[in-house]
Amino acid sequence: MDDTLYLAALRTYWKRNQTFPSMARLCDVVGLSSTSSVFALIGRLAAAGYLDRVEGRIAPTKAFFARPIVNTVRAGLPQPASQDAVELITIDDYLIDDPNRTVLCRVRGESMKDAGLLDGDIVTVEKNSATRAGDIVVAIVDDEYTIKTLRLDARHRYYLEPANPAFSDIHPVGSLEIFGVVTGSFRRLRR
Repeated sequence: MDDTLYLAALRTYWKRNQTFPSMARLCDVVGLSSTSSVFALIGRLAAAGYLDRVEGRIAPTKAFFARPIVNTVRAGLPQPASQDAVELITIDDYLIDDPNRTVLCRVRGESMKDAGLLDGDIVTVEKNSATRAGDIVVAIVDDEYTIKTLRLDARHRYYLEPANPAFSDIHPVGSLEIFGVVTGSFRRLRR
């Protein structure tokens, strides 16, 4: 069996349990009959950069969670098919610059739909980030959270602009605090 199938079995186990099985249980998980075969497999996956040994146990590396970008896909006319992996990335590589300052927020409502942020989407938000007019931000305005585009009016006062003409701009009556800058978003299309 190809090591990618064993790796797939380990990824599936990890997704369900958030840990690896014991060495004794690994035989069952990957479908090998001997512990020597499992040790050889772990060695190959470690050499390939998918696993690491930490304090006598196996642990996933960043590559374990990476997924291949196999192609660029046109949203217009079809293109010739190719399944050549271009690169491996993790979602964190793509959406998160500083993991210590990044949080996730769930979007509720329709006020940002024209910016591509739909009800139920998850946004990545970098807290304590330099903010400028034009950034999409999670703000605390008059003690309530919202997600809007930060704007500066002619009198140099900040306000919040929705990305849906059915909603009005928000001009703070009292306070406006920027919780963080939205750096990306994602949604699940199929359950």
